[in-house]
Amino acid sequence: MAKVELKQPIVDEISSYIKDAVSVVLVDYRGLTVTQDTELRKQLREEGIVYKVYKNTLVKRAIAGTEYEALGAQLEGPTAVAISASDATAPARILSEFAKKADKLELKAGVVEGTYYDAEGIKVIANIPSREVLLSRLLGSMQSPITNFARVLKQIAEKQGENA
Repeated sequence: MAKVELKQPIVDEISSYIKDAVSVVLVDYRGLTVTQDTELRKQLREEGIVYKVYKNTLVKRAIAGTEYEALGAQLEGPTAVAISASDATAPARILSEFAKKADKLELKAGVVEGTYYDAEGIKVIANIPSREVLLSRLLGSMQSPITNFARVLKQIAEKQGENA
């Protein structure tokens, strides 16, 4: 069996992950202990993020001709790939937060919703709250004036009740 035939299923696997992805982030994982790596994988798995280490050549082959092709330049040395199909900022947020504790973990680059970001850009993306947090903030800011108006009406009604 030729080597290409053995590698094609792996390329197909990577392609299937990135087909539905909203973000892909590359990291250099050199120097992480087994405990740190296990903890990182657990955090990513809990958020529904695929985190794997593939040969760089296979990743390059899988991203060729896609919106993730710009990541090919960063595929040098040991590289792990974090892929999210649901939350666009989750991989950047979790990896960036983890990198603060494990200084050996190094963000390389990423593509978030079709836009390429270098390591600094990914750190900026990491500071964006999750969709749920943003929606709850929006709802809170919309609900606040209504709540305050209801309190004022209640106080006026109570005051008029005392005068009667």
